Amino acid sequence: MKKWLLILGMITCMLGLTACGQQNKEADDLMSDQEARDYVESVATVVSQVVNQQGEESYIAMVEQNGVDGTVFENAFASWKSASEDMGNYVEVVKVTNNSVVVEEYQGTRYPEEGVLTAEIKCDKRNATIEVVFEDGMPVSVTTNVIYSFGEKMEKAALNTLLGMGTVFVVLILISGIISCFSLIPKLQAKFSKKSAKQEAKSAAVDNTIAQIIEKEELTDDLELVAVIAAAIAASEGASSTDGFVVRSIRRVGSKWQKA
Repeated sequence: MKKWLLILGMITCMLGLTACGQQNKEADDLMSDQEARDYVESVATVVSQVVNQQGEESYIAMVEQNGVDGTVFENAFASWKSASEDMGNYVEVVKVTNNSVVVEEYQGTRYPEEGVLTAEIKCDKRNATIEVVFEDGMPVSVTTNVIYSFGEKMEKAALNTLLGMGTVFVVLILISGIISCFSLIPKLQAKFSKKSAKQEAKSAAVDNTIAQIIEKEELTDDLELVAVIAAAIAASEGASSTDGFVVRSIRRVGSKWQKA
């Protein structure tokens, strides 16, 4: 119940900022450190609880129904979620590191008007910073950034360097391999040319063999035809055999055969 009361209190604060922007100014000065701490505390508490309960969509819909732009909260939730894995759960506000926020007082209540507020917060894994930017009495940006130690920064930089150099070397090796393959192209072309010549020679030999077979078949047919015609001629001459003449060629003239 307390969690949702804090969330509703944050909504009320944001709506109050909008109402303040529509009223006349009574006094202008900078936000005090205590006011800055309290504001960051409310922002960190609400954002962390909404993200942990996965209620971002319902919260954004709620503030939009009250005439507040939900894009700021959407970006704030996304920034917190991206940092939450490294920083862990929110604990408390450590200190205010930057405060240039001008406030306006209306009916005894002070409201942020314009400026930048930055504070360091404590979390159970790593500390982080929350930066809130105000314009025209409304927060236009809420960003959460993890604070890494010098060793962690150096480790991350080394990993990025190794990754970049490794990528470059892999690409260079691939390019070198591709260039070395160019020398194989003439050999492959020569190999395919020899293979093609062998296939053509083999095909020519097969064609020659087929032609010889066809020629032999045609010659066999001609010899049978000659024997038949010779026997017919011998019978017409009254000879008992074909030993007395030799058929040298046969020519067809019209419908009669002539002996040569």
